[in-house]
Amino acid sequence: MDTLRRLRNFWIPGVATIVLGSFSNAFAQQSYKITDLGINNSKDNFSMAMGLNNQGWAENMDGTVNPPENSTSTTVSRGHAVISIYGFNIDLGTLGKPNGNSWINWGGINDPGEAVGMSETAAPDPNGEDICGFGTHLTCVPFLWRDGHMSALPTLGGNNGQASAINNRGEVVGFAEDGAVDSTCPAGITNNRIALAALWERGTAEALPLVGNDVDGEAFGINDRGQAVGYSGNCTAATHAVMWKDKTVSVLQDLGGAGSNFAYVINNKGQIAGQVGTADGTTFYAAAWLNGADGAVTNIGALPGDFAAFATGINNRGQVVGNDFDSKFDWFHGFIWQDGVITDLNTLIPEDSNLFIISASNINELGQISGMATVQTGPHAGDIHAYLLTPVNGRIGASMADFARTHPQSVLHGNACSHFLQRLGPGRFER
Repeated sequence: MDTLRRLRNFWIPGVATIVLGSFSNAFAQQSYKITDLGINNSKDNFSMAMGLNNQGWAENMDGTVNPPENSTSTTVSRGHAVISIYGFNIDLGTLGKPNGNSWINWGGINDPGEAVGMSETAAPDPNGEDICGFGTHLTCVPFLWRDGHMSALPTLGGNNGQASAINNRGEVVGFAEDGAVDSTCPAGITNNRIALAALWERGTAEALPLVGNDVDGEAFGINDRGQAVGYSGNCTAATHAVMWKDKTVSVLQDLGGAGSNFAYVINNKGQIAGQVGTADGTTFYAAAWLNGADGAVTNIGALPGDFAAFATGINNRGQVVGNDFDSKFDWFHGFIWQDGVITDLNTLIPEDSNLFIISASNINELGQISGMATVQTGPHAGDIHAYLLTPVNGRIGASMADFARTHPQSVLHGNACSHFLQRLGPGRFER
C-alpha cells in the first residue's frame, strides 16, 4: 500500500487551497471531461462510483449484473468494493470466503482514503436473512477499510449491518441490527429484524434516536461536524427524512407523503440533499434542504419527461447531483442542479465520450462528479461503467445528449443499483 500512502501525502496538503480558490456565489454552466473508470474485474459487466473524495478518488461497486440489460428482473450475482485512484484500482476484498462479496453505499470514502461498506462473512445468517443481497444468505457486517486492511465494525447486538458513510474525522454512520424481530414487517419478508440507525466512533457502535414510535432507520451521510442524515420509519416505509445533530433527531420537511422520504448527504454547511415522496404516493422527487432541519424543503423534481428522481451528492457550494428514473424505474439520466436549474449531465459532455450518463452519485469540492454510465459502442456496448467528470474550460460542440437521441440506450433496472438497500425494495427504496 506504499502507492496509496504516496498519493495521499501528495494530495492532501494542496486540497484546501484548490477548493477555496474555486468558490463562487454564482455558477456558469460547466462543461466536463469524462473519464471512464472501467471495471476492475474483466469478468464483470457493471461498475458504479458510489463514493468520491476531494482528491478525486472514487469508491466503486464492481460486479456482475444478470442480465446486463433488463427492465424487470435485473439482479447482481457478485460484487466487490473497489477504490479507483486515477486508473489504479484497489480491490478491498471481503471478510468471508475468497469468492465472497462486499458492497458499498453513498459517501463511503473520506479524504484520507478510509472506506466503509458491508461485507459477507463465511457464516450463514442464522435467521435466513440476506442483507448483503447476493442470494447467499450469509451474515453481512459493516466494515472499515484502512491502510490496506478490512475490519468488521460491531453491530448493536444483531447479526447484520452496513456502514454507509465516513467523514474526515473517522466517524462512521449506517445501520445495525439489534437482533429483535421487527413486528412491522409483513409475513414473508426475508430481512425481518429491526435495523437501527447507527454511529461508530473509535470502533464502538451507538444507536441514533428515531422519530416517535418508529422502529427502523438508517444514517446515510455524515459531515465533518458530526451531523448525520438518513431516515426514520418502519419495515415498509421511510416515513421521515431526518437529521441528527448532537445525537438528537429532527424531522426534515417533506411533501406530505407517508413514505419514500430520505436524506442521503449533508455538506459541511449543514445543507442536505435526498428525496421526498409525493403526497399521493405515486413517485418521489429529488430534494434539498438548504437551511438544514430549520428550513423548508426545495423540491428539485426530475428532468423533463422523467418519472422520479433522488439526489445523493451536495458540495459546499450547494451544487446537487442525482439520478433520474423513467416510469419503469429504469435508471435514465444523471443530473446537476445549481442556481435553481436542473440539467442533464449528458448535455455537458461531448458526443465522442462513448458513455451515456444514467446516474450521478457524488460531487466534490473541486466540482468533480462520479456515477455510472452505459457504454454505447464497441466490444463493451451495454455494460455499465463507473465514470469521473472533471470541469473544463470552454464549450463543447454536439453533446452526448444530442447523439443519444438517435442512438439506442441500455436500460438498467433500479434494483440492480439499490442492491445496497436490501431492506428497501427496487426503485421504490422501501422494503
